[in-house]
Amino acid sequence: MPDCEPLQRMVGWLDETLALRDFADDSSANGLQFEGRASVRKIAIAVDACRYSIEKAAELGADMLFVHHGLIWGGLKSITGAMKEKIALLARNDISLYACHLPLDAHPELGNNAEILKALGAEISEPFGSYHGRKIGFRGVLPSAMAVADFAARVKSVSGGGDVSVVSFGGEVKNIAAVSGGGASCFGDVERSDIDTFVTGEPSHVAYLQAEEFRKNIVFAGHYATETFGVRAVGRRIFEHFGIETVFVEHPTGM
Repeated sequence: MPDCEPLQRMVGWLDETLALRDFADDSSANGLQFEGRASVRKIAIAVDACRYSIEKAAELGADMLFVHHGLIWGGLKSITGAMKEKIALLARNDISLYACHLPLDAHPELGNNAEILKALGAEISEPFGSYHGRKIGFRGVLPSAMAVADFAARVKSVSGGGDVSVVSFGGEVKNIAAVSGGGASCFGDVERSDIDTFVTGEPSHVAYLQAEEFRKNIVFAGHYATETFGVRAVGRRIFEHFGIETVFVEHPTGM
């Protein structure tokens, strides 16, 4: 029989490991958003709590679905339409839903941005990228300088081979920063720093103009692609700690 853990023990461990208490002001209702069966033998891991991910979790026989983007944001106002259908799917299959948004961006070991820098071969130096008064990304240094095109190819490789777009107004790539997803809003922090290249998810018109003015580079690797790193890292840590099987549910949007 596979290893099994009580749901509440798993939830407590996740809450503590991911330091949810440090992000009480996140618009996401981080933590257990829907309570399923009382024990956990298998966990599905996904970026989004969309219908596809929930259906796949059910097909896989998962007891829990762990996601970066959950169902509850800024308070639940109603349960109708698509929301009703997704909650009904969870209830019908007795699957727990656990969401972790900003804590998973900012986590120094398991977070999206720390994992991106590690995958790119950078030595992480310090947090970077202010969002609502706290830093949610990281900056780091590559072992040696690279041409922008070569660096963009490396980003494409480590992020799954999807579309990568580059805004290149700086020189070679050496000092980099990463803020995943919609992190282009943090790009202004680059202006008076020695960071030459910024890695994020969604393209941004404003960030393009800032890059032109700051004489910096930006690599846009996709919101989805840049936010697969953290959930995968959590899945690996769960298996290492509990011996519980975790399965990643792939559902790229190309954006």
